[in-house]
Amino acid sequence: MTSPQGRLRPEHPATHRVVDLVAAFELEARGPAPDPTSVLTGVTVSSSDAAPGDVFVAVSGAKVHGAAYAAQAVAQGAVAVLTDEAGAELLAREGDGVPVPVLVTPDARAVAGPVAAWAYGDPAAGLATVGITGTNGKTTTTYFVDAALRTAHARTVVLGTVELRIGDDAIESPRTTVEAPVLQAILALARERGATAVTTEVSSHALALGRVGGLELDVAGFTNLQRDHLDFHGDMEGYFRDKARLFAPGQARRGVVVVDDTWGRRLAAEARIPVETVSTHVGADVAATADWAVTSADIGLDGVGSTFTLRGPDGTEHVAASPLPGLVNVSNAALAVVLAHRAGVDLATAIEAVGHAHAIPGRMERVIERAPGTPLALVDYAHTPDALVLALEAVRPITPGRLVIVFGSDGDRDRGKRPIMGEIAARLADVLVVTDENPRSEDPASIRAAILDGVRAERPTLADVHEATSRTQAIHDALDLATDQDTIIITGKGHEPTQEIAGVFHRYNDRDVLRAAQAARAARESQGLLA
Repeated sequence: MTSPQGRLRPEHPATHRVVDLVAAFELEARGPAPDPTSVLTGVTVSSSDAAPGDVFVAVSGAKVHGAAYAAQAVAQGAVAVLTDEAGAELLAREGDGVPVPVLVTPDARAVAGPVAAWAYGDPAAGLATVGITGTNGKTTTTYFVDAALRTAHARTVVLGTVELRIGDDAIESPRTTVEAPVLQAILALARERGATAVTTEVSSHALALGRVGGLELDVAGFTNLQRDHLDFHGDMEGYFRDKARLFAPGQARRGVVVVDDTWGRRLAAEARIPVETVSTHVGADVAATADWAVTSADIGLDGVGSTFTLRGPDGTEHVAASPLPGLVNVSNAALAVVLAHRAGVDLATAIEAVGHAHAIPGRMERVIERAPGTPLALVDYAHTPDALVLALEAVRPITPGRLVIVFGSDGDRDRGKRPIMGEIAARLADVLVVTDENPRSEDPASIRAAILDGVRAERPTLADVHEATSRTQAIHDALDLATDQDTIIITGKGHEPTQEIAGVFHRYNDRDVLRAAQAARAARESQGLLA
């Protein structure tokens, strides 16, 4: 999917004149006047990704203004720098500045997406587009929706936490939602490749930072709102406000909102676009007034998905299914069915496709099946308090013996949830192995200590509680502790291909480490080295 330069770009980009960009967006040109013959072929906010013909959008960063990297972008071929007043002043203080036009706008980040959409020829206009936001369930719902869209579209696109995929061509995703110019470039490439439908995860960070600017979705979906990212949003109110940005004119044409929590009900009431509501908790008071409602459910357990009845707006009841176990995946499947249907898929076809969707990386993924002498072992991305509760409650019924959890909490993120995670694990699991997720710049021991504070609140003696300074060692420890009647669940990282420690990204994946640990254990057992 990458060009020879390793960038996600269309093979045959449109060309526009820089002077037309100035006129289209009413920009103030400073420095060298735009050459009437100068053309642009791309947009980037990353100086290291700048290519000949690019406009480099220099935005204010957390520590350094992007204008500080303008010279690098120009050296790599950028034909103009688009920035705000602070960026322009920074360039002016550097003497001669840069030898290309500096285009000034009040908010460079806000226009990055619209400028990229303009530069790439409004690529979303030829695509059916579905975007999903919420705290938990975005990835699962995205894959469910894509399964349904593939019944009506020969080639589809999935953009999210796990991967960036056009058709069958995929690469690892750097984040849940890529920067706006990258998003528009991928959409342009997708159209070149013949794709006609896109499903994308939309994070709260993306909404706050304008990463989906310039994209108006056909349908936007909302899963739920639970404690997460408060280090960025400040509090739940700020978190909600950023999520709600997706349900506004110019960002989405219509919405589908799960109203199982108070935030969903508030969003449905306050959204400034037409919204349909979905209730997925059987017997809930809101079910009677929701447009769509799950009226009965048979929750699957040991590797078996769930079946449920979904009542539509006209009162008709439809038998549907989730291929993944647990109540949470009934919610994800119900939302996905409605999203796909509103994106143009026949309702019965959408129900059938969602019910047979493939397994999703790192989401209740069964890595080791239970066998004589071997525990069942799963990997799940649960990294918020509510998600952890749902994950542990989902695997408890399929656990004849003890429930063993390997978990931690991220560094440089919401510190308040760490003891909460510890308390939940101590209450709902039997054996705990506390370890690291992505410590980032923090001392890993201090993160584990905060988790253990929560564990002590529920289990003062720390009985059956273990601490491992290496996540790999934690997985080995869990396998050594478990019997074939036990279930191991490794939470927090799911599909992630790296672990960030002290600013360095190390290649790491829970599934791979779990398989390697089991193979090593089996080898030791065959040699008679295990008791």
